[in-house]
Amino acid sequence: MAEYRTELRRALPAESDTLSLGRALAAGIAPGLVIYLIGELGAGKTTLARGLLRGLGYSGKVKSPTYTLVEVYEVSRLYLYHFDFYRITGSQKPQELGDAGLREYFNPQSVCLVEWPDKAAALPAADLSVVLETVSSGRQATIFANSEAGAQCLKSLKAKPQIPP
Repeated sequence: MAEYRTELRRALPAESDTLSLGRALAAGIAPGLVIYLIGELGAGKTTLARGLLRGLGYSGKVKSPTYTLVEVYEVSRLYLYHFDFYRITGSQKPQELGDAGLREYFNPQSVCLVEWPDKAAALPAADLSVVLETVSSGRQATIFANSEAGAQCLKSLKAKPQIPP
């Protein structure tokens, strides 16, 4: 796996920059990807997911699945599942995804965006990990490729000139 551990770092001074990064990321999205969105509350995880969905052609409302656990989107050529495990606590945490009825979402035909992956048990490994941090100038994103599929997505993203520097 180490040979795929490549990264890309971008400054995101405004919310529009986070949306733009999500739209640019959409160009490299392929069925079967698992993407972890990592960051504190308010770091821009759902904003990035909204930008990605807009980049895939979805024009409806995009909300955080904090209370529903998962939001399902059928867009362009794939099914996209947006998870948010923020509200899962130790006493509620299922031991396996199957216990929560979620295993079937992680399959070769879908893309899974996962907010707060550290709060869930037995998740599949991430192809991409997007770490969003609050910095003095706004936000910063660091994207890590953790698989060949993730490396291909990151390669596509690096080729997009319109993403923030």
